[in-house]
Amino acid sequence: MSGFNQTAIINALKAVLPTEGDAISLHEPSFAGNEWTYVKECLDTGWVSSVGKFVDRFEQQLADYTGTKCAIAVVNGTAALHVCLKLVGVEQDDEVLVPTLTFIATANAVSYCGAIPHFVDSDETTLGLDPKKLEFYLEEIAEIRPEGCFNRKTGRRIKAALPMHAFGHPVDLDLLVEVCRRYQLELVEDAAESLGSYYKGKHTGNWGKVSALSFNGNKVITTGGGGAILTNDEQLGKLAKHLTTTARVPHKWSFIHDQIGFNYRLPNINAALGCAQLEQLPGFIKNKRKLAENYRHAFDGIDGVRFFTEPSFAQSNYWLNVLLLDKDFSDQRDSLLDATNSRGIMTRPAWTLMHELEIYKSCPKMDSLNVAEDIELRLINLPSSPFLEGSLCGTDSRNNYVRSA
Repeated sequence: MSGFNQTAIINALKAVLPTEGDAISLHEPSFAGNEWTYVKECLDTGWVSSVGKFVDRFEQQLADYTGTKCAIAVVNGTAALHVCLKLVGVEQDDEVLVPTLTFIATANAVSYCGAIPHFVDSDETTLGLDPKKLEFYLEEIAEIRPEGCFNRKTGRRIKAALPMHAFGHPVDLDLLVEVCRRYQLELVEDAAESLGSYYKGKHTGNWGKVSALSFNGNKVITTGGGGAILTNDEQLGKLAKHLTTTARVPHKWSFIHDQIGFNYRLPNINAALGCAQLEQLPGFIKNKRKLAENYRHAFDGIDGVRFFTEPSFAQSNYWLNVLLLDKDFSDQRDSLLDATNSRGIMTRPAWTLMHELEIYKSCPKMDSLNVAEDIELRLINLPSSPFLEGSLCGTDSRNNYVRSA
């Protein structure tokens, strides 16, 4: 068996990343376009809140880029997920199938609906929900009734599946769509991390009835905070906009609200930032894919680790690059995290699995979540800012970007 060589791994990182300057963060925003101009226009005109031309413009740009019919901009990705689940009819005490390997927002959005996350396993080829394993699992525990799909063990309705495209890598959507069709499940894509990622040539977010994006400060593009709902159902798109603007019925002066809505509309000043970011998105994706290629070459032939590359059916944005330790060396993960961070190279592990969190330990789950548990033990995220692609061999292109603190 080959040995684990921490020094070789750190040297590989140094070969890709800048050799001088500040500590290297995991993912920083890049402001090199019209951000100042568009934000200043909001300040100069006073249109800084939830009404203004940049909100509409941002939504249209998003729809055009992703190939969806409707995009509704909201305050963050968690709010987008919450409304997505409401739009597909998730109700109190329903169960929603969620990968245990995900950011907590995926599970929290289910809880906001009064529903219950039902945790399922992942596939190592995608790092996301495993549709084949889900299919076998549902054959065991699901029962189809006139009212939908029910969990034989709990008696509750299983209403939806909520896959998350982990670190920007699409799950196997064709098979998942078929499983959802067979078991009468609504498919909602958590595409928070996958703006700029494609499954078989089509942008993520086009398979679920509704999908959610995030524009947090560490995402591929940022609006500071922010998120969006995507859908190809124009009626659902109208309802999404209505619900996220407090469900107020349009009128010159009266305040009539026809259902319980949410104050989730994205402010115009944030959308202005997003418009400038979207103009640069193709360049960001190109740079991030080049950075991933640099990493792949640097780690090629190093014993004990493997750089994770996109599934064969996908073109990924490589939002956060992933290094997987060999199974025999999972006990070296924390030592490597400590060694890299102490050298000013920010790395991090995967999220704590949802079923291991105290707040979700009582939720239903697959009998075996062994793949997700194995991935969690071995995964390390690497610095992934788009400006790092020019840093191979010690050069540093960060001076071409305005960076946040």
